[in-house]
Amino acid sequence: MKLDRSSGILLHPTSLPGPDGIGDLGPQAYRWIDFLDASGCALWQVLPLGPTGYGDSPYQCFSAFAGNPYLISPAALLDDDLLTPADLADRPAFPADHVDFGPVISWKLTLLDRAFAHFQADASPELQAEFGAFCADQADWLEDFSLFMALKETHNDGASWNNWPTSLRQRDPQALQEARQSYAQGVLRHKFRQFLFFRQWLGLRKYAAQKGIRIIGDIPIFVAFDSADVWAHPELFYLDKERNPTVVAGVPPDYFSPTGQLWGNPLYRWEVHASTGFAWWLTRLRATLQVVDFIRLDHFRGFAGYWEVKAGMPTAELGQWVPGPGAPFFQAVQAALGTLPIIAEDLGVITPDVVALRDGFNLPGMRVLQFAFASDPDDSFLPHNYIPNCVVYTGTHDNDTTLGWYSTAPEKEQGFCRRYLDSDGRDISWAMIRAIWSSVASIAVAPMQDFLGLGSQARMNLPGSLHCWDWRMPYNALDDALRRRITEINSLYSRSKHSPKKT
Repeated sequence: MKLDRSSGILLHPTSLPGPDGIGDLGPQAYRWIDFLDASGCALWQVLPLGPTGYGDSPYQCFSAFAGNPYLISPAALLDDDLLTPADLADRPAFPADHVDFGPVISWKLTLLDRAFAHFQADASPELQAEFGAFCADQADWLEDFSLFMALKETHNDGASWNNWPTSLRQRDPQALQEARQSYAQGVLRHKFRQFLFFRQWLGLRKYAAQKGIRIIGDIPIFVAFDSADVWAHPELFYLDKERNPTVVAGVPPDYFSPTGQLWGNPLYRWEVHASTGFAWWLTRLRATLQVVDFIRLDHFRGFAGYWEVKAGMPTAELGQWVPGPGAPFFQAVQAALGTLPIIAEDLGVITPDVVALRDGFNLPGMRVLQFAFASDPDDSFLPHNYIPNCVVYTGTHDNDTTLGWYSTAPEKEQGFCRRYLDSDGRDISWAMIRAIWSSVASIAVAPMQDFLGLGSQARMNLPGSLHCWDWRMPYNALDDALRRRITEINSLYSRSKHSPKKT
């Protein structure tokens, strides 16, 4: 795909400010789009938008197709007459600087249940018709997902589906039909939540498009075991007769962890996917491109080769590399989509076959400036070694903030960083932002935490640990001083969406 010279900011919607304990798709999201527009940024990057479960990670969702109901805006529900001011009168007091997921989830589900009751009691014919059309249009995934969630609510206090009765675990047709009848109200409730999410998200995306803002989304290569995807399509994964994984995903020891990362996701039977022309994946990609403009394909190297670990192992240290689907997968995607609006997340252990796969389809890879200073001037992560066809970051959601990284980096790395950036280190976040903005990379992106110069307390994720994903942006962060500063670097380095592009 052809990349215009531009810039963007990484900020997951959960990090937006707001009164309900978690960022959502309401007024603050529209204010955020206005800020991006005013500062000349053309891109907003988000993490996966799916429904999160245990651990609250957007990379371990109950569905590869569904949306996160905790992002639904109560303010927008007021506008749609699906909530009344009285419904919000018992709002708890929430911390402003982080998401306290337990109380937030309880509150959001309470509000969504109230909205559902209002909908069933007195929704307008127009809204009822819109809901019906949504259910019909999305039936391919929505039916299984809604039944899956209704069953989770009523079996073993939300335990994983492999603990359900055998008939439901094995998807006996009669048992499924009986469940649809028994849990019809729960199924309808989950359909309604998805209707609200997509209605609000697509409205926000339309507003962003009107402002010239394109959205970079994220597709994790693997899906969670405890998901509607694995339950509904067991033939696509390595599972035993009891539907438990036989092998799981991870990565060997690397920059982030000396014992590797044991993700635990079930692995694909790629030969089965290939026999269908990769139909499930094509459906997944098409669905994602309905809600974002570009896809950051997480763990791209897994399409060339992935790290397979026997199920039950305590770490990812003992595993083996197994060939991925390779070029036939991307040929099928290209034939179906025409273009490949894909950014290859090519970090980690990159071998020649990964490079060949990325470059064979002209996919932009990634560079992360924080990785550059442990080596020497030939390091590919240093700006003078970039190529135009790449997307460069100060750091990603998996990194510490730039200030946090610099504060804990070895003195040798700190010294190299200061020399390279001609900086005394006092405003290191902006020195690194300036370095990637001035590079030849077509797209430059930094997390919002770096624009605010925040330390490790604002880190979004620490791989392999719990209690992540909870950072929230302060209410007063989007001030005129910050807007002017971002506007200046976008203008100075020809990245502003308001500037005429040179051809």
